[in-house]
This record gives sequence, structure tokens and C-alpha cells, in this order.
Amino acid sequence: MGYDRYVAICHPLHYSQIIDKKTCIQLASGCWITGFLYSLVHTILTSTLSFCASKEVNHFLCDMPPLLKLSCSDTKNNVIVILGLGGLAAGASFLLTVISYCYIISTILQIHSTEGRRKASGRHKAFSTCASHLTVVILFYGSVLIMHMRPSSQNLRAQDKPLSVLYTAIIPMLNPLIYSLRNKDVKKVLLKLTTGKRLSK
Repeated sequence: MGYDRYVAICHPLHYSQIIDKKTCIQLASGCWITGFLYSLVHTILTSTLSFCASKEVNHFLCDMPPLLKLSCSDTKNNVIVILGLGGLAAGASFLLTVISYCYIISTILQIHSTEGRRKASGRHKAFSTCASHLTVVILFYGSVLIMHMRPSSQNLRAQDKPLSVLYTAIIPMLNPLIYSLRNKDVKKVLLKLTTGKRLSK
């Protein structure tokens, strides 16, 4: 989506040529293949472990760290792969998103028009096009970073379950609401519900 926004704002006249069906299939396939390979590596490594203690995962979902706690084998290699591959996958996608938004912001700030009002309106439209995606990106990466980049102590482990529910269920549930906030009808209803006022046209 970051690439889509980048092309829409930085190369608007070439959008239909750059973002065609083939490009969409390649982008979607790249995400699916990366996710499949990431899961496959963890599945293969986990299949080599022995589980001799309790087989009950103390978590809302079968995440790798709670699963590794049940193993009586040495899980050092698994932890290294989780940190390495997870950091690479999350870091690469986050870096690509940041780079695309740097180009987008730079392009928006260079928008020129003859009238100041038109210039402000053009910038406002361009920023509003990206605001919903940027909100989702910040919420998702923020919760994932809090979950995986904090020190592992017994006191903080109690927060694992609520944080995992936040980034696996609540934030994806908020996506439709966040993306629909650009819709004028949705804005009118929200304004009416929260303040009792109507949005002026």
C-alpha cells in the first residue's frame, strides 16, 4: 500500500501503467510467498524439538515464544532464527514504507500551484490520501515493537496476551473504520453521534 500511495502521489500520470494487474499480482504473491517461507522455516525448526512437559500453550494463539517454552530441547537456534528472520521481515517492510513516505512527503511539499488556496487544497488531499494507511502502519508496527522489543521479564510476560490480541485482532478490526474515515458520509455520522452537530458541506 505504501508503494501504491507513492506511485499515486509521486507519479500520478503514470499510475495506471505502473500499477497494473501484473504488478498487483507480483506484490500480492511476494507477500504470500514471504509469509509462507517464514512459516515453513519455523515449522521445520519446531518439528525437530522434543516436547516432554505440558502440551498446553499458555497463550491466546500458537505463537512461537510460548510454544518454545514447552520444549525440553535446546531452543537457542529457534530463538536466533525468530529474532533474525522476524527482524529482517519486519525491518525490511517497515523501511520500505518509511522510504516511500519520505518520497511522498517530499513530493507533497513541492506541490506548486498559482493560488495559495489551491496549493493548500492539493496538499490537504494528498496528505488525507495517505493518513489512513499511515495510521494503520503506526498502530501495527508500534504494537509489534512493544511486544517483541521489550526486555523479557516475568513481570512483563503478563502483558503478552493482551498485546498479541491488540496486533492480531483489534488493529485489523479497526482497519475498515480507519480507512472509511475519509468518506464524507461516515464523517457526518460520527460527528452527529459524538457532538450532535452536522458536518457542513
